[in-house]
Amino acid sequence: MEILLLGIYSAIVWLIFIKFKWLPWNIVSQVTVVVIPIVGLTVLILLLNVVAPSSADVRVYKYTIPIVSQVRGRVIEVPVVEGNVLVRKGDVLFRVDPMPYQLDVNTLEAQLASAQAQQRELEEQAKGAKAKVAETRSSIAQAVSRTREVGARLELARKRVEQHRELAKTGAGTKFDLERAETDVQELEGQYDAARSVEAQAHAAEAQALASEQQVQQKLGAKVNGEYAQVAQIRAQLENARWLLGETTTRSPCDCYVINLQLRAGAFVAAIPFNAVMTLVEADGQVVALYHQNELQKVEPGNEVEFALETLPGRIIKGKVDSIVWAQGLGQIPASGTIPMTGFLAMPAGRYAVKFDIAERDKAVFLAAGAAGQAAIYTEHVHAIHIIRKVILRVGSYLNYLILKLH
Repeated sequence: MEILLLGIYSAIVWLIFIKFKWLPWNIVSQVTVVVIPIVGLTVLILLLNVVAPSSADVRVYKYTIPIVSQVRGRVIEVPVVEGNVLVRKGDVLFRVDPMPYQLDVNTLEAQLASAQAQQRELEEQAKGAKAKVAETRSSIAQAVSRTREVGARLELARKRVEQHRELAKTGAGTKFDLERAETDVQELEGQYDAARSVEAQAHAAEAQALASEQQVQQKLGAKVNGEYAQVAQIRAQLENARWLLGETTTRSPCDCYVINLQLRAGAFVAAIPFNAVMTLVEADGQVVALYHQNELQKVEPGNEVEFALETLPGRIIKGKVDSIVWAQGLGQIPASGTIPMTGFLAMPAGRYAVKFDIAERDKAVFLAAGAAGQAAIYTEHVHAIHIIRKVILRVGSYLNYLILKLH
């Protein structure tokens, strides 16, 4: 662009001083003609670097996802291919033989059904034990009532014996009445002993019923989330087995491209975290441009952006400034017991990264991971000279068609 401006300026000078000779061509005019473009271009370039800063270090970053199998087994299918074929989120990457895991699920389902049936049986036994306890306690109450009744009658009969004995001594009573009263006492004592025996038997039956109830409760165990421990444990094992069965089919977690695909049907995979079987590269990348620290004076989020990549000669991609990453490695002091060292020589000031948001019209453009190029940011200041930066950027984009090597 500077050469074009110099060419236009030279043409004007030639017309004025040489062609039409409107002004004399002397030392003063010659010095003036030379000084004007030098000063003008210097001011223009310095101003342009502030209001429309450029970067020759644009990079396309894409996150990679190493895929590791969650289960171990023999691979039976790998439906994806490596290369520039987009794999959608949820597409199958590979399948492991599910038969061993299906058998585990079937076994645990049978164990769960058996445990639930056993639990229902024990619950019925627990209900029966509780009913037996209630029955024995009712029997105890009846026995205690009978014992009290007989005891009261026995106490009354003993008082009557004493009364008849006193009457017999004074001659006011007969010996027959005394003997009959003593016979009643003996009879009531027998009934009282029988009632005490029944009460003791009722207490023994209660203790036995309580022991039976406790035994059933021990078999049932504690409850976890409303289920007894044994059933809850088997259910948890079943859920884990079903999860493992589902993990025999590995699906893509994103819209990605498959690279480093070494997996083939028949291979054996194991659930080892560092044993990746393939790598996915996300379809959407992050475009970052690095700028010197004093170039970002006027840059703000939302400013218009254009950039050109070497992988796309002649193509200008538009976007906006997403954010400026106001941090870089030279400003980091890690926590340690060592005093920070500044070094023997002053380190150069680090550059700051500016993240770009790609415009909707260019969302579908394929951006290769690692692609490099040039970029320009157009701030909200001095719009009139932005056209110069746009022309420079487009000329550089078309120069990417040139492959300058001799072999």
